[in-house]
This record gives sequence, C-alpha cells and structure tokens, in this order.
Amino acid sequence: MKVLITVKISDEQFKRIQSLGYEVLRISESKVKNSNEVDDADVLVAYNPFKTLDISKMKNLKYIMLTSVGFDQVPKEKVLKQNIQVTNNRGGYSIPMAEWIVMCILEIYKKAKTFYKQQQDKVWHMDFGISELYGSRIGFLGTGTIAMEAAKRLNGFGVEIWGYNTNGRKVEYFDRCFGKNQINEIFKNCDVVVSTMPCTEKTKGMIDKDKFALMKDGSSFINVGRGKLVKEDDLLMYIDKFRGVALDVFEEEPLRKESPLWEAENVIVTPHNCWVSDKNTIRVEELMYSNLKKYKEGKQVNNIVNIERGY
Repeated sequence: MKVLITVKISDEQFKRIQSLGYEVLRISESKVKNSNEVDDADVLVAYNPFKTLDISKMKNLKYIMLTSVGFDQVPKEKVLKQNIQVTNNRGGYSIPMAEWIVMCILEIYKKAKTFYKQQQDKVWHMDFGISELYGSRIGFLGTGTIAMEAAKRLNGFGVEIWGYNTNGRKVEYFDRCFGKNQINEIFKNCDVVVSTMPCTEKTKGMIDKDKFALMKDGSSFINVGRGKLVKEDDLLMYIDKFRGVALDVFEEEPLRKESPLWEAENVIVTPHNCWVSDKNTIRVEELMYSNLKKYKEGKQVNNIVNIERGY
C-alpha cells in the first residue's frame, strides 16, 4: 500500500510510517503533480495539494488525511464520485485556540489594548473602568473540542458557561446547553459570545444584525470559527455597543486594509493565527501515525468528516 505525503514530516515520522508496511512517497505541495508514481497512491496525507494535483487521475486513492481542521479546499465532487474517505485534524488545534480565546477575553476585560497604547506613548494614566471576569456568563456557539478546551480553562475564573449545539445535548464543562431553536438565548443573555462553529451553507452569514441587536450593551463578541459566519458590515453597524470584539477570522482574508476593523479601539484583530503552536507538529504526527496504522489494519480511523454536510 502506498501513501503520498505532501506536508512536511520529520525523518523519524517517515520511518515510523514505513515500519507500518507502507511505501512512502514524499513530495512537497509546491511541487506535487500527477505522474505514474503519484497516481497509484492509495492514501494521501496533505493540507492543500489540489491546485496542482488532480485526484480524479488517482484511481487507487481511497483515503485522504488532512492536516487541517477545515476542508473547503477539498474537491467535493471528485471525492464523492470516487467514494474517498476523508479525515481532518479535528481537536489538533483546540488547545492553542482555547488559550487565545481566554487571552482575548482577559485583554478585553482588563483593557490591555489601552494600556499597550499608553506604554507606547509613555502615558501614566490610571483607568478605574476595569472589570472582573468573575461572575460573567460566557456563551459558545458550538460545543466541539475548541469550545470544550476553552470552557475547561474558563471554569477556573468563576464564570457561568453556556453552549449552543444542534440538539441541546449536555456537554462537559458547560453549565447549560441549548438546541437548534434556542440559539437566541446565547445572544440575549451572555456577557461574552464566542463563535467556534464551522461554516456550512446553512450557517453562512448567520451572525448578522439581528443577532448583534439581541446582545447586551457592553457585551463582547469573539470569532475563531469561520469568518463567513459573520456579516462584517452588520458587525460594524453595532460595533459601538460592545465592550470588546476579538476576531481571528474574516469574511475575506487577508482583511482588506480599508476595513474599519483595523482602527476600531474596541476591536482586536489577529491574522488567522490563533491555531499556531510549537506543539502542533507533535499532535499532527501522532494522529497521522495512529490513523495510518488503523487504516492498514482495516480498522475505523478517527475524525471522519462528512463532505456533503460540511463538518
């Protein structure tokens, strides 16, 4: 069985995968293209080689393992036509993303951006408008691994944590969870709303002016899910009602230089960077090895995604 790997792996990982009995072919995504050597691979481990690699020519390909969580880059029609199984790196970036969420909430409540500016300007000015996070209610749109890791860390701050998922099922670390027709409870009642949801045809643009209008004056909004969940023009309409807004994802990336979000005093902008960690490679390689081992042994692999559903 042959596996084509287009992402960077260590030499040790290369040998580990070989030890499973695979023929391993390594070609970087900047160079990979169809050839006889490439087209007879059974498994593809990749991030996004699909701009130069036509998987319809890979007749033996039955499994694509993505090192990303999102899979918008995957050619959906070809995958479905060839009945290719796809897995992603769900959970692999949840810890650094959870830490980023906690960091931004604290920066908003402690007015860190104001103090950074004062330091740059060498201004000594005490601010008596600082708030405690203690006793606040934080609501998560989505209760997957990112939200769970964030909720676990936030529990230590003495906050109440609400979550929204499709059926309102109870999830560890959450005090209350709401189902499909109760999403407005999160927007109306929470001091901080954090979006960690995937973007599908049903959820695209769902966080709009109607949702922002429901939120409390002085509340905060954070998005680490997908930029296209949020209608940015609608967010800008309500921007002054928020204590703070933290965005790591945007409708269009990079964020255009003309966007008012850059200069808004109550907005934190980061460049789709919250997933980055010095430990990511370790987690990716462990999942890669585990799934390749299971696949070789004919067992069910982890993190199978539903291409049609979008998550």
